[in-house]
Order: sequence, then structure tokens, then C-alpha cells
Amino acid sequence: MKTSLWLAMVCLAASLPTHGETFKPVELKDQELASLRGRYVMPGRIVSFGIVMTSTWQNANGEVIGATSAMQVQQTTIKPQFYVSMIDEKGNGNASSIGTGTGTVTGGNGLSTTQGVTQVVRAAGDFNAASNNVDINVTKGNEAPAVQPQGQALTAGSTLTGSNGAGSLSVSSSGSGVQMNIVANGNQGSSMQSLGQGGLMQNTTLLGVSNRVSNLTSLNVVLRDNAPVAGSINTNLDQLKGLRNLGY
Repeated sequence: MKTSLWLAMVCLAASLPTHGETFKPVELKDQELASLRGRYVMPGRIVSFGIVMTSTWQNANGEVIGATSAMQVQQTTIKPQFYVSMIDEKGNGNASSIGTGTGTVTGGNGLSTTQGVTQVVRAAGDFNAASNNVDINVTKGNEAPAVQPQGQALTAGSTLTGSNGAGSLSVSSSGSGVQMNIVANGNQGSSMQSLGQGGLMQNTTLLGVSNRVSNLTSLNVVLRDNAPVAGSINTNLDQLKGLRNLGY
């Protein structure tokens, strides 16, 4: 009888919620989070939104090929437009003295089907350095920053190209977004950065030696600094601070 009584008490205790677990937060699935994008940006809060993409390739003798593509959208913008500035820097050595890259990289076919943010660096050489970075900068202000368009306009369906001793560059715009490609001379490797269709790809392949590659995308948002009012979203956000102690 005692054994049955203890067993019943254990089962009853296990069925009751313990202290602090009644309202334990649950991690949301990606599908649920996807439906909340932009839900908490109040109308009229966004003053301006800008994108800056930069890709550069520096070879062993210091010669640099690259480009910067920038776009800024604000209330007075009639049509969003990317402007491209080419990067062409001379080196401090003899380009012919750089050996041909002998590395081999295989696989990677699935990279063309990824979604969201994809950053890849594959190296088959020595003394190389590569970086893929994404910056999100949110500032407050009542006016958009005064930025004059620099470079050549990149119209839809067009491609801008450039080349020097480091390699060749192409910047293209299509219905699927903007893409920047660098193919280094001497089989040193290649770099690609694309933005569009809800995704960002930064992909670098290094086959030679002593190369320096950089892909950077910056998202810049200016929000109007409205005074908080009763019942605003600021009050709701304050109620979520307690989740930090639980690891969320």
C-alpha cells in the first residue's frame, strides 16, 4: 500500500507546473518569425534606407581591383538607383613575377540554391586572407543624410566592367538584384557578391598565394526619433527585457 501511495504522489507532482515554468518563453520557428518582418516599424518612422556593397581583390604585389555600389532611398526618391564607383589601385611590384595559382577547389554546387545570408571562403593556397562582412547601422534623426550620388548609374539590365593587373571586374543589375564579380589574373581565384531576391551571397575562392579579398555589405537605416507615447511599441519592448535572464 505504501508503494502505491508514493507512486501516486510522484505522478501527481510530475503533472504540476514548477515555480517559474508556467510562463516559460518558447523559441519561435523560422516560419513564424518570417511573418513578423517589419511588423514593429511604425509608419513614418523610416527617414531613409541605404545599401552600400564593396568588393576588392588585392594580389601579391599590392594591386587592387574592386568597386563600390551604393543606393539610398528616402521620401523624395522617385526611383531607386545604384551608383557604381570603380576601385583601381597600382601595386608596388611586378605583376609578371606573380606565379600562377595551382590550387584546386571542388564541390559547392549547392551554394546556388541557398536562401538568406550565405558567406563562403574556400582557399587552396598559402598566405591568403579573405573576409565576408555584413553591417547593419540604425541611427535616429529627422532628416536623411545629405549624400550626393557618386560614380556611374547602374541601370536595370546593364553591366559595368573594369580590369587591371589584379584581375577583371563586372557589376550587373537585373530583375533578381545586383551582383559583383571579380576574376583574378593568373588563376588566383574569384570573388562574388550578390544582393536580391531576399538573400545575400558572399563567396570567395582562393587558388593562389598572398591575396587579400574583402566583401562588405552595409545596410544603413535612419529612423525618426519620435517621442514615446502611452501604449506605444516602446512599452511593449520594455516588457521583454526580463527574457534576457532566461537566455532569450
